[in-house]
Amino acid sequence: RGRRDDRARLLEVRGEPHELLREVGTLGEQRDLLREPSRIDELARLRASIETHAAGVTEQLHKKLLERLARLVGETAVDPTRLAQEVALLAERADITEELVRLVSHLEQARAIIAGPAAAGRKLDFLVQELGRELNTIGSKSQRTEISATIVDAKSVLEKLREQVQNVE
Repeated sequence: RGRRDDRARLLEVRGEPHELLREVGTLGEQRDLLREPSRIDELARLRASIETHAAGVTEQLHKKLLERLARLVGETAVDPTRLAQEVALLAERADITEELVRLVSHLEQARAIIAGPAAAGRKLDFLVQELGRELNTIGSKSQRTEISATIVDAKSVLEKLREQVQNVE
């Protein structure tokens, strides 16, 4: 791949010189997205960090709920079954597994599009929007400060990626 594919692609471009220059610029911008470490790699690293911080959330929720109940009801007995139900409900609301899986999928798709022979600006723009949605959902579900801080970092990287993608046709 690389230069030969780029040359063949440029030879296929017909029309005005400004179209040829635009095509050359697009190829350069698209290739810049693959430079190591890429912003895609950085987002993947941050996603892994979020996954690490998300481990043990259910236990943390259980502990917090027990502490709150102890303050509120004092010595009054609490039904363990009801407590387990409440913890399960809270854990379900805070679960970010699906979002993390979709982030992996979107990042893999972005890598494939960037490495592909065709200009991919619109597809990448759509994927950047999807990545943003997943990050927002994780941020809104998160109750851990470490995850919230990582989401802020990821959104910063995503914004830089968005700027790069806007230069790719």
